[in-house]
Amino acid sequence: MAFTLDTTLGQILAEPQAKAVLDQYLPGVSSNPMIEMAKGMSLRMVLSMPQAAQFGLTQAKAEEILAEINKRVA
Repeated sequence: MAFTLDTTLGQILAEPQAKAVLDQYLPGVSSNPMIEMAKGMSLRMVLSMPQAAQFGLTQAKAEEILAEINKRVA
């Protein structure tokens, strides 16, 4: 399965290698209590929220993270 902007955070966090990439790019995000509320949201949905900026998540960064995840998980 290829990870895309329509993949949920829950799906990314369920895959250990994908979770590691996410934490590499956004340190501490997987252990942040707010992540529980966002697990059912796609990356596209998360990007539309102001909180994404608090984590330094932009669309360009999300695409970079996804590219790295897809290289490691595929």
